[in-house]
Amino acid sequence: MNSSMGIFFLRVSLGLSMFLGHGLGKLQRFEAIYTRFPDPIGLGSPFSLLLVVFAEAFCSMLVVLGLGTRLALIPLIITMGVACFIFHMDDPFSGKEKSFLYLIGFISLFLSGSGKWTVQNRFLSSTKNRYLNWLLER
Repeated sequence: MNSSMGIFFLRVSLGLSMFLGHGLGKLQRFEAIYTRFPDPIGLGSPFSLLLVVFAEAFCSMLVVLGLGTRLALIPLIITMGVACFIFHMDDPFSGKEKSFLYLIGFISLFLSGSGKWTVQNRFLSSTKNRYLNWLLER
């Protein structure tokens, strides 16, 4: 076993659990909940839901696939930070624990990168720009 397998397991399990447990349901019920979705930072319920669905559904699948993983993790980190430290601010730790654990996992992946087992590594050519290269994991 090596660290690449550990990163792969963390990336796929966190991404899939976020997508299946949170993003997919919100995406499927979007029209039913967009007017009453929480608005913890004052952007309006529909826009807040749109941002959360983008992070939890679209970005989590990019993380699973390993496509632009670090860029895809930024909205997920922001979403879990807002959920943990703003939306659940007055809740006991048990009420914010899930968002806190996702936040820790997403930050860990951001710092480590997506590993070598990704769709991006398999099919896409490398870029010459080192900053874009770092963000895109190549």
